[in-house]
Amino acid sequence: MPQETFNSNYVEEAVHQRYSEGARNVSPELCCPSAYDPRLLEAIPDEVLDRDYGCGDPTKYLQTGDTVLDLGSGSGKICFIASQIVGPTGKVIGVDMNEEMLAIAHANAPQVARNIGYSNVEFRKGKIQDLSLDLDLLDKWLGQNPVTSATSLRNMEAAVDELRKSHTLIPDNSVDIVVSNCVLNLVRPEDKVKLFSEIFRVLRRGGRAVISDIVSDEDVPQDLQQNPELWSGCISGAFREDLFLQAFQDAGFYGIGILERQEEPWRTVEGIEFRSMTVAAYKGKQGACLEHKQAVVYRGPFSQVQDDDGHILQRGIRTAVCEKTFSIYSREPYRAHFELVPPRVPVPASEAPPFPCARGYLTRHPKETKGEDYHLTTEDRPVCGPGNGDGSCC
Repeated sequence: MPQETFNSNYVEEAVHQRYSEGARNVSPELCCPSAYDPRLLEAIPDEVLDRDYGCGDPTKYLQTGDTVLDLGSGSGKICFIASQIVGPTGKVIGVDMNEEMLAIAHANAPQVARNIGYSNVEFRKGKIQDLSLDLDLLDKWLGQNPVTSATSLRNMEAAVDELRKSHTLIPDNSVDIVVSNCVLNLVRPEDKVKLFSEIFRVLRRGGRAVISDIVSDEDVPQDLQQNPELWSGCISGAFREDLFLQAFQDAGFYGIGILERQEEPWRTVEGIEFRSMTVAAYKGKQGACLEHKQAVVYRGPFSQVQDDDGHILQRGIRTAVCEKTFSIYSREPYRAHFELVPPRVPVPASEAPPFPCARGYLTRHPKETKGEDYHLTTEDRPVCGPGNGDGSCC
């Protein structure tokens, strides 16, 4: 394809063609290989394993009972691994737009269910940047209502709007964790903001995204972006490392962190390094900031840090936080870094005034959490017990 005629409309077609070929014939050059728990692979047919094209393993971060959404599920490998980790009380949904890949996943799902003893996986046809539109239902509608004129085109557009509302592919706030394995980079540039907003939309409050993808250490130049083969090969659409994290932040996530980063690049093209990186991001910082007399103590090791809401936390200092922030710090990924100081007498929600989170840093005097009238004196007792070895006190 001549460079001057290439535009982003060709991206989806280039990706579709290459991954359709990858469904028909094993294509090991697609993305970089990853290691998985071999025990979890035993239940998965070779047809699926041979056609997995990923760059990481987000399933390592799943929990029993999770409802999981896998974006770009392909032949189903990540979904079938996830189904074993979340167990029979969990649920796994795979979304992909490639019919050949979906056919492999659908065909092998019954065998995996027999091998593990339960069925908790389903596959749906859709674009990962538009998780409200069920493409199977749209295909069915188009089969009955072919588009042959401007009028029928308007009818289709109205039908699409109705399908999004009444038969949403993935409803709002419906999954615990969104995972993806080397797929986000395949989305057209103009759709990537919507892609991250869709991930945010479908997650429950307190949910998380764990995404493995290819990133670059420099901006990908225009000439590489205009190469359809490099697009479908996970190169042209790669996020620059810092902008990958920024995309989660811009979508409203917090607690964003790098879980894994490939030390050596997977590929180097014109001096630009491309490598696999796995990122986690959390949903749930939205909401009012209310004063409940709570404090946290940052354990270190840094002298101070700043969170995604601008709170400055100094090592060892009782820092005043609102109830929402206190709750966030009580969970992953923050819990290991903080001592939590709740009030001695809980503040009823109806009596909690607004908290000035925008000020960034506020110390909390111990009397604020204990109460001004708290004058308890306890009996004298040894500071240390007999567990010191020699029986002495500290």
